[in-house]
Amino acid sequence: MTSTAAAAAERVLILAPNGRDAMVAQNILKDADIRADICPDLSQLVQELASGADLGLVTEEALRGDTRALMSWVSTQPAWSDLPFVVLTEHGGGLERNPSAVRLMQALGNVTFLERPFHATTLISVAQTNLRGRRRQYEWRRLNEELESRVQERTGELAAANRVLLAQIEEREKVEITLRQMQRLEAVGQLTSGVAHDFNNLLTVVLGNVEVLESAMERAGVDAKLTKRLGYMRNAAERGARLTSQLLAFSRRQRLEPKACDLNEIVSNMQDLLQSTIGGSIRIDTRLEPSLSSAMVDPTQLELAVLNLAINARDAMGVGGTLSVATANVTLRAPARPEEPPAGHYVSICVSDTGSGMSEEVRQKVFEPFFTTKDIGKGSGLGLSQVLGFAQQSGGGVRISSRLGRGTSVFIYLPQTQAHPRTTRRSARVGAASDAAGREHILLVDDDAGVREVTATILRGLGYTVYEAGSGGAALESLQSHPQIDLVLIDFAMPGMSGADVVRRLRATHPRLPTVFITGFADRTALADVSETHIIGKPFHPDELAGKVRAALSSVEMGHSAQ
Repeated sequence: MTSTAAAAAERVLILAPNGRDAMVAQNILKDADIRADICPDLSQLVQELASGADLGLVTEEALRGDTRALMSWVSTQPAWSDLPFVVLTEHGGGLERNPSAVRLMQALGNVTFLERPFHATTLISVAQTNLRGRRRQYEWRRLNEELESRVQERTGELAAANRVLLAQIEEREKVEITLRQMQRLEAVGQLTSGVAHDFNNLLTVVLGNVEVLESAMERAGVDAKLTKRLGYMRNAAERGARLTSQLLAFSRRQRLEPKACDLNEIVSNMQDLLQSTIGGSIRIDTRLEPSLSSAMVDPTQLELAVLNLAINARDAMGVGGTLSVATANVTLRAPARPEEPPAGHYVSICVSDTGSGMSEEVRQKVFEPFFTTKDIGKGSGLGLSQVLGFAQQSGGGVRISSRLGRGTSVFIYLPQTQAHPRTTRRSARVGAASDAAGREHILLVDDDAGVREVTATILRGLGYTVYEAGSGGAALESLQSHPQIDLVLIDFAMPGMSGADVVRRLRATHPRLPTVFITGFADRTALADVSETHIIGKPFHPDELAGKVRAALSSVEMGHSAQ
């Protein structure tokens, strides 16, 4: 409001019940363009003050009665307000001889005394002076309100900034937690990659020799107790192989061979395996989506993941209960937890149980490596870590839903694909390979003498002629000495010249010679250009060795026939 507008809106209230003082004062103020309203009594004055006024012009005698209502109004003014009063006194009424004036000053606060009779100019001057002071009060109120508004606005901005900062701090803590988990993951991965090759070499020697001994003992009709002990050795070695596989899956360093798969077919084919694994006391219920999309996934690793979840479910249920395996097409929103996949379209496979469930505290830790609630010796703590590593390496993720006493559901989400799934034929059995073998010559290259010896024994048992080499240089020399070699079976990781280096040298001189890599572990990117049919993972089963050797040799024979 401008000063002119403010002045036009100002109002003076006059209380002079005796004589003509009220009319005279009103006319004088009116001539000065000051609005003045006359109040007949003190009660009306208080009412008008409550409605709004800027100056009170009151005669002294009007305040000699009961003024409690007026005093109450004055004392309850807002903090910014100090309404001015002009009191018209009798002539010669100084403060020292007028104790009522002192009382009025204390009660009204902002008081100016004006003796009667007064001159018109004096009254106008006193009124305008008090009105200017009242305008300054309004201005202070406006400035104060603006300041409070700015303070509130700034406080809101600071509160918003503080909320953003707290969110950033929380997000940073999440990132730091994720970073620490990734660092632990990387540490486990590096540790795994460092020991997996040697560990799998040891397991290859153990399992290979167990296989040879079992075959020999079966032909010789040896005591069943000895055969049983060999079975114990095989089981222990296979557990070690699974543990290494879990470590590789958890660290996401395993080699995957994703392809378009029908999850319904995979689940259907696994039912007998699942039932034999979890026992006859647990019922298996499958709910398969009829119009399920194809998923891009490594079928072998998926089977291992589902089997892992089924074993966990069995342990959570004890005797009895129901294991449910369901498939579905799903569309997911943004992930709520780190293990969940990004938003998008997925195919899900869910393994549920009616077991003990888990608390939220356990739920927060289930994906940590080596965390387990099972008794010592009954679990490695890598089962769910393996499932998570496999799912994320496949481009998907995992979600867990669980309540204490109500069971657990684990969802594996895998990327959808428009490609049609193809049924893959399983590897040939040993007998089939043996029937076709006999004419081919194989060069076996491995720096580990134990692995080389047991692998050569299996191949010779299949009817192949085997030449052995313990290094890359020896392999190249053997090829020069034996030009009749039909296949090179070579370890990928060897000191000095690696298997990949040897194969590159071979391509220059023997471009048509087929090669198959045997590897205990290799970075999953190192063999990215090599077909899975030309890779054998240690420790291997003799059937797998026979099947892949036969497949590699057959591909060359088919090529020759086509020519």
